[in-house]
Amino acid sequence: MPQLTRDEAQTRARLIDVHRYEVALDLTRGAERFGSRTVIHFTARTGGDTFIELKPAELHAVTLDGRPLDPAALEDNRLPLTGLAPGAHELRLDATMDYSRTGEGMHRFTDPADGESYVYTQLFMEDVQRVFAAFDQPDLKAVFALSVRAPEDWTVLANGLTEHLGEGRWEAAPTPLISTYLVAVAAGPWHSVRTEHAGLSFGIHCRRSLAPHLDADAEEILDLTRRCFDRYHEIFEEPYPFDSYDQAFVPEFNAGAMENPGLVTFRDEFVYRSAVTDTERQTRGVVIAHEMAHMWFGDLVTLQWWDDIWLNESFAEYMGYQVLAEATRFTDTWTDFAVARKGWGYDADQRPSTHPVAPTPADVPDTASALLNFDGISYAKGASALRQLVAWMGEKDFLTGINEHFARHRFGNATLADFLDSLSRATDRDVHAWAARWLRTTGVDTLTPVVQEAADGSWSVSVEQAGSEDGTRPHRLTIGLYDHDRATTGRLVPREPLSWDVPDGGSHTGTGGRPALLLLNDRDLTYAKVRLDPVSWDTVLGALSGLPDPLTRAVVWNAARDMVRDGELAPAAYLDAARAHLPHETDLALVQGVLAFARTQIADQYLPSPKLSTPLEQGGTPIDRHGALTTLTALSRDILRRTEGPEHGTEAGLRLTAVRAFIDSATTPAGIQDWLDDGSVPGGPRLDPELRWRILGRLATLGATTPDAINAELARDPSATGREGAARCHAALPDPAAKQAAWDALFTTDGAAALSNYLFTATATGFWAPEQLDLLRPYVDRYFTEVPALAAARGPALATAAGRYAFPAPFVEDHTLRLGEACLTDRDPTPALRRKLLDQLDDLRRALRVRAAAGGA
Repeated sequence: MPQLTRDEAQTRARLIDVHRYEVALDLTRGAERFGSRTVIHFTARTGGDTFIELKPAELHAVTLDGRPLDPAALEDNRLPLTGLAPGAHELRLDATMDYSRTGEGMHRFTDPADGESYVYTQLFMEDVQRVFAAFDQPDLKAVFALSVRAPEDWTVLANGLTEHLGEGRWEAAPTPLISTYLVAVAAGPWHSVRTEHAGLSFGIHCRRSLAPHLDADAEEILDLTRRCFDRYHEIFEEPYPFDSYDQAFVPEFNAGAMENPGLVTFRDEFVYRSAVTDTERQTRGVVIAHEMAHMWFGDLVTLQWWDDIWLNESFAEYMGYQVLAEATRFTDTWTDFAVARKGWGYDADQRPSTHPVAPTPADVPDTASALLNFDGISYAKGASALRQLVAWMGEKDFLTGINEHFARHRFGNATLADFLDSLSRATDRDVHAWAARWLRTTGVDTLTPVVQEAADGSWSVSVEQAGSEDGTRPHRLTIGLYDHDRATTGRLVPREPLSWDVPDGGSHTGTGGRPALLLLNDRDLTYAKVRLDPVSWDTVLGALSGLPDPLTRAVVWNAARDMVRDGELAPAAYLDAARAHLPHETDLALVQGVLAFARTQIADQYLPSPKLSTPLEQGGTPIDRHGALTTLTALSRDILRRTEGPEHGTEAGLRLTAVRAFIDSATTPAGIQDWLDDGSVPGGPRLDPELRWRILGRLATLGATTPDAINAELARDPSATGREGAARCHAALPDPAAKQAAWDALFTTDGAAALSNYLFTATATGFWAPEQLDLLRPYVDRYFTEVPALAAARGPALATAAGRYAFPAPFVEDHTLRLGEACLTDRDPTPALRRKLLDQLDDLRRALRVRAAAGGA
């Protein structure tokens, strides 16, 4: 299928202006296909040829200005429109379309809990063509008038307010001018909670089987929505531009959410069936605030071409964290950003696949290349760059520039140059020069303090900068200065911090003895890896948990994380620090983030299996995987002991985090099997479905459960989540027949037998286990042989999942690297799969380097 190129989009935009779509969808034709009729009103500025995109199961009829066109002229996804005369035109198309099971186009899902079916659209980038015919590019905005025929007991949601006309017929209010990829429909027997705010209809929606769980959280979700909505109206001069605000939590959604104007779609894991931590509730709040920011930046003002996707995502990422902190009880969002999101950007920026936050148009020649840029650069690095921009130019001037941008381009399209021009009007700073160094370059700087001490007690500090392309990226940051608390061992107290500009900060001289800790980028206002001088590192080893601010502690933990990844700190030393300080940590985001890195990266990637090498001793911790897991279970027990008893009720989130970590790190069934049998952890919590499936998954990996036990648990929890849990557990069993069955399910290209996107991910995550290397080894070669065909047959979403979740990550070996490189060279993987393989292989090279540096390879 041809990808739309930027040159083609520019040519088409010069030729035509699209005014209005009238789209009629028939969702009553069964479980496999639906009807799609489209009428498009457009004007040709001059005479010429163009094309319209559509991916039908069948194209029945096409007329242009009443003149029939041959449906057989459709080639791949393009129908030629030749000999257009200048002036107004009307194009009509009648087609039958396929439902999707991969979360692209019109996805259909049948809930195993009650047999009810739901459909929703995800039209991002170029998937509108899977639902109706369109001139599919972001700068051909139009009005969309949708009508839908659905089963009588269904509710239909859309971008605008919908009206039920009777007999299953629904009509949506016409939209303002929006891009094709932002059109949205969600239909099914939704459970809805509705209210009004600021004169607008607000609603939240989910599957009927999730109704009790949505109702339990409805007030929290709506309260966050109202507070964020009001805060945006305080900082944006342009009012909310659409007629209603619905939020639909939909099944098997690939992303976190999608910013469809007036109808935001979220993955329905955000409707919590089981206990969650307050940090996870905060994450849901950030996503709500993120998607609402898109109503202005992305929907009201839209990118002209996909090279400026960062204008959408970086802005919404920044505003999501900032507005939630300003408007709600979640005031420490930037700590979570530091520990959970920033590493995503740092990691992506050090891979061969890195790219500038704002790539040049030449670097995004078509939609396939654009799709690859939805990564840690466009989100986490871009948001970090904007946070640094605000620190550099001031929030008042930044918001003035943003409001100028909205006013100049409302209901239109804009580019990076337009954005910078708007900011320049609001400040006397050279925003264009700043953007050239921050947005057009790649790489992450490393900032290192150089500390000198004199005999008279004076001291000095300067900062060395290295890493980005030319080493001159400017940073405005804070250097935190801390001393030991003389009254309380293990506590650190701050001095007055230093405000610093890199590379122009020169040197600072202080008196009265150097601080015990000098911390670059305290408050985390810039995007850079930081190092600690030896005295400072010794200080944090003894007093990290005694730093007074969680964001400061996050900066230190990130420094340790980066040092491990760069081979400058032994993985065992990181584990020792975690063992010493996490039992005293009170910030949930930090505990979750540090445990996640220790479990998934250090234990599973950076430390060898006992079968592969002899454990080495460093800092008292055996540096093999089994020793790491033993350390993590002991650490988890420490946290459980500290949070036991009714007086620790406010620390339920810490306790839940420790329970999860203990389960995931268990090396024997002892303990977790008892929890499962008893239905409770001693001292709490009681096991909810999430914890039961987590335990059963670990028992399956350890070979301590049976298919019958898994099936019995599925009978106990026959929900969609239960079905995914069962798939994960069956795939995890250390049994040749179970592995073969899971492999066959993953790699079939038979459309009728193929797994949905969520069942694919569940099966893949259960399949590979470092505990089962001998059993799994034959599948390593098979993966690189079979995955290209799977990706080509099932499309970008499944290709991405296959590269991310089905990759043989436990095999941190040169042999895996050679197989992967040969696959890239010889098997022509699709762009989505190629990008994932490039990233996975780079991570594999890094893991091998870390192992070698630690002496355990």
